[in-house]
Amino acid sequence: MALKCGIVGLPNVGKSTLFNCVSSGKAQSANFPFCTIEPNIGSTNVPDKRLEVLESLCNPKRVVPATVEIVDIAGLVKGASKGEGLGNQFLANIRETDAILHVLRCFEDPNIVHVDGCVDPVRDKEIIDTELQLKDLETVENRISKVQKQATTGGDKNAKKLYDLLCKYRDALLQGKSCRTVKPENAEEEQMAKELYLLTNKPVMYVCNVDEASAKDGNEHVEKVREAVKDEDAEILVIAAKIESDITELESYEERQMFLEEMGLEESGVVRLIQSAYALLNLRTYFTVGVEECRAWTINVGDKAPRAASVIHTDFEKGFIRAEVIKYEDFITLKSEAACRAAGKLGVEGKEYVVQDGDIMHFLFNV
Repeated sequence: MALKCGIVGLPNVGKSTLFNCVSSGKAQSANFPFCTIEPNIGSTNVPDKRLEVLESLCNPKRVVPATVEIVDIAGLVKGASKGEGLGNQFLANIRETDAILHVLRCFEDPNIVHVDGCVDPVRDKEIIDTELQLKDLETVENRISKVQKQATTGGDKNAKKLYDLLCKYRDALLQGKSCRTVKPENAEEEQMAKELYLLTNKPVMYVCNVDEASAKDGNEHVEKVREAVKDEDAEILVIAAKIESDITELESYEERQMFLEEMGLEESGVVRLIQSAYALLNLRTYFTVGVEECRAWTINVGDKAPRAASVIHTDFEKGFIRAEVIKYEDFITLKSEAACRAAGKLGVEGKEYVVQDGDIMHFLFNV
């Protein structure tokens, strides 16, 4: 399952520049509002040095990393829900994403216009939050109108549960709160919540786009954002999109590393962004290895072996028999599956085994 993230923000905050850095797609990036009209969709590999090590040991014919899909939409402005700017119809393009990357402008540059005249990331955040909440309120009220009669007079228990959940969301939204502030009471309610695809119910990462001088330690704008979101269950990432754009133009890995060292950075912001998105969504990686292919697979924290097998093919879960598991550290120490087996480092696990990050798996199944 590929991680899918949607990028939101005001116009001219660096959304499309960031998209171009992260994604294989090439969004138009220019110094005027609404240069992005059609949604841009691209994907990128998830950086994982472990896969590189496994490749060096197994020398496979192909290597398949995990991927992230990125969706960049037109910038929103205050009043988008009422048709201002380009309106909010573009929000439908990110409804089925796993997480929201909310880009905030945290740099001063008189040559890049700001739609509200001055740089204030906290104000910008509140504008976008409001527009997302209004879109969700529209969605919730439409669903309430469809299930209310069935829930209150039809005796449909499932409809009643959905109606009650929708009412909780409506109450929160009317108070100017995001849907993620409403915590599901049980697994059934959690599943219903997922199926509503509400924008403000998605995990959010605030991406503070700073200037070159602030790339390492941030600046006063970033500190204001930290203070504003301290009570939210959200991630904050400081990134200089212009620098990231320059890095992508460098051809060799050595050149990119030298550039980062000169900036005082250990790794690029793009790498940190993808890794932070994984952590935000509680995702983990396991590997399959062999002479034909080394591959990374994305799962959720806590997934058991049959569920992990299903990301390869649903038949693997249906006919699951057992899993053979080698810990990554054992594999790189002993350098092969045969050596791990001989040393007793290959474990045989059943349906209740919780797959750990970095596990090297081989599934046995029968359909």
